[in-house]
Amino acid sequence: MITTSAIKAFGSIETPFYYYDIELLNKTLDEYTSLIGKYGYSAHYALKANADPRILSIIQKAGLGADCVSGNEVALAIKSGFSPDKVVYAGVGKSDKEIKTALKAGIFSFNCESVPEIKVINDLAAGMGKVARIALRINPDIDAHTHKYISTGLKENKFGISPWAFEDFAKLIEECKNVKLIGLHFHVGSQILDLGVFKTLCGRIAELQKWFTDRGFFIENLNLGGGLGVDYENPNENPIANFKEYFKVINENLVVAPGQHIHFEPGRALVGQCGHLISRVLYVKLGQKKKFAILDCGMNDLIRPALYQAHHAIENLTSEYKRKMRYDVVGPVCESSDQFGKNIILPQTQRGDLIAIHTAGAYGQVMGMRYNQRDLAKAYYSDEICQD
Repeated sequence: MITTSAIKAFGSIETPFYYYDIELLNKTLDEYTSLIGKYGYSAHYALKANADPRILSIIQKAGLGADCVSGNEVALAIKSGFSPDKVVYAGVGKSDKEIKTALKAGIFSFNCESVPEIKVINDLAAGMGKVARIALRINPDIDAHTHKYISTGLKENKFGISPWAFEDFAKLIEECKNVKLIGLHFHVGSQILDLGVFKTLCGRIAELQKWFTDRGFFIENLNLGGGLGVDYENPNENPIANFKEYFKVINENLVVAPGQHIHFEPGRALVGQCGHLISRVLYVKLGQKKKFAILDCGMNDLIRPALYQAHHAIENLTSEYKRKMRYDVVGPVCESSDQFGKNIILPQTQRGDLIAIHTAGAYGQVMGMRYNQRDLAKAYYSDEICQD
């Protein structure tokens, strides 16, 4: 929830900008780390969700590792203080340059997704006199019941290794002398609210890893990825994801062998609710059947609604009117998809009103771009701009 003192402080800041509630971020991290500590799990924060330097610093100090999907993310994680032995690196298209960056850093594991990738990692590691630790990213063919663009665990998705190819991978790993198999990696999708999906995943993991253990492979690490969703509908009522029930489902359903370590890759669930995109109303435009609230932020600042048809709660922070009206809330970018919500109920809105687009801490600022040569939105933090 954005406080009164924060709203007062917003009046002197040029919009649009991202506002981060540092107190909420710390509360979220405290709850998450206490639970992984309780169960003896490890976690690697997914930098793709939010790579703001201040956010990364706070998460690193909370003791988490890093989950990266590019060589630049690996480099940023190391620069931000994450220990290399807590860095994992996934992605279907790792370039030679990126692989060398990760090998040089000495990361914990490459999460590998194809035979050619493992061959390249083996050759590059040999040339550098190193042995690369790898985990196989397995495609469990589970429907996460989420948007098709953020589903990653179905057999027709580009991600992961399907069981029909296991023989090829087992043979390759035995042949390659500069890679070492240390685990299996799974990730079924993002913004998952049905915890039954994770229960199904646990059962599928038991089936899939049996193929390897039956052939003499010891699977030291099981990485269950991320995917736990947050409440975009009612962020003020539910500011912290349902970590307690999530880990209860995992603990009760995942079969863990002696000596195995369990890893997770949280992203959105840690940072989604602490971030808000703050904007001003430029104009209220009247159509024949609707009203448009035109903001000074656009899809270049927050692309999720245009890209995924994603919903974000939208709030008028400064309207003095009690009367409620319906608006299509849109941006200034020259694309019809540049809109944040249709038929949004707001108090009567006028030019200059401050608007908050909530739950923008994940896949918001980090996906910002300069389309139409627009400026990138700056970031401000609750503990720096306001005092309650």
